[in-house]
Amino acid sequence: MFPTIKGRATRQAHVNIPEGTYEEEHGRKGFFGKSSQLYHLHMPTGWVRVEGPLRPRMFAGARAEPPDLRDPNAGPMTVAENEDAAILISRRRAPMPYLFRNADGDELHFVHRGQGVFDTDYGTLAYEPGDYIYLPKGTTYQVLPSQEDNFFLIIRSLAELNWPERGLLGKHAFIDPLMVETPQPNPHTEEQGEWEVRVLRRGELTSFFYPYHPLDVVGWQGDLAPLRFNVRDLRPIVSARYHLPPTVHATFFSDSCAICTFAPRPLESDRGCEKVPFYHRNVDWDELIFYHSGEFFSRGGVEPGSITLHPQGIHHGPQPTARQSVRDKTETREVAILVETKNPLRVTKDALAIEVADYATSWVRQLRATER
Repeated sequence: MFPTIKGRATRQAHVNIPEGTYEEEHGRKGFFGKSSQLYHLHMPTGWVRVEGPLRPRMFAGARAEPPDLRDPNAGPMTVAENEDAAILISRRRAPMPYLFRNADGDELHFVHRGQGVFDTDYGTLAYEPGDYIYLPKGTTYQVLPSQEDNFFLIIRSLAELNWPERGLLGKHAFIDPLMVETPQPNPHTEEQGEWEVRVLRRGELTSFFYPYHPLDVVGWQGDLAPLRFNVRDLRPIVSARYHLPPTVHATFFSDSCAICTFAPRPLESDRGCEKVPFYHRNVDWDELIFYHSGEFFSRGGVEPGSITLHPQGIHHGPQPTARQSVRDKTETREVAILVETKNPLRVTKDALAIEVADYATSWVRQLRATER
C-alpha cells in the first residue's frame, strides 16, 4: 500500500494539524512500521467508562512498600511482568545481608532516590539519584546503601539488553561512551564467616554458602561488565521542526523489550509543529512509564515515583490542556523512564494495592473541567 491522503488531513504528519481536530497515529512495530494519521473531531481518549480488563492504569509508586523496605533479608516488589521481562520497585533501607545473582537475565536498576554502592564481582560502582546501573546476566552483586531513603526501579529482561545502533548520528549520540563507568576491582580478602549467594534461575531462588567472601576478584578484562551512567550526561536527539517519536530516546533494547529515557531537552521551535506527544493506539507494544523528576509536560498532577501503564489495543496521549500549556515553552524539564514490551504485561496484586483508581477516565474529566 502506498501513502495516501483522504479527506480533511494535513499533508505532513504532526505538522499544521487541522483546526478543531485531534491527530492520532495508528502504527505497527512501535514507531518503525507502517503507520497512518487519523484526524478525529473528538479526543481519542474521551471515553467516559471502561468495562473489562483492558484499560490505562496508574500506580502511586511513592506509596509502595516492597518487602525490602522493612526486612533487609527480603527482596523487591514486582509491579508488572510477562514472559520476557519484569518491572520491580526496591526501597532497601539497609545493606543486603546476602549476595544476589540473576541467572535468568539482565538487570537494569534506575536510582530514583538514595546513595550507596553496588558491590559486584567486577568491583564497586557508587550510585546516586539519576543513575542507571546495568548488571549483565550472571553478575553477582550486593547493594550497600549509605542512607535509609533509597528507591530503585528495576527492569529484569530475559533477553540481553544492548545499546541501540545510532547509525549516521555517530557513536557519541545520546550518550558518549566515555561517560559510562565500569567497576574497579575491589577484592574482599579479610572478611571472615559464611557468605550466602542467592541465585535466581527459572523464577526460583537457590542459596549457595561460601566460607570466604565470593567477591574476591583482583582483576578483569573483556567487553562484558556492569555499567553506570547518569541521566544528566544524556544528550537527547531533537529536531527544531518535527516532533520525534519516543524511540529516538532509546537507551537499551532487546528483541522483546526497549528502555527509553526522556531527559530535559529543547522543544520544537517551528510554530506549526506539534510539541506534545501525538495520540496513538498501542498495537504491538505495552508502554510503561516511570516518572522520576521535573515537570511532566504532557500530563499534570503526576508526582515523582508514579507509574503509568498503557496496554496494547487502546489509545493514549496528552491531556486536553497540554497542547495549549506547552505552546510558549522552549524546553522540557522532565526525567522519565519508558519501558516498552512486545508481550503484554500482567499487573501484580501488590501493584493493584497502589493503583490510582480513576486514572482511566482522567482525560475526559479534565476536558469537562476546562469547559465549565
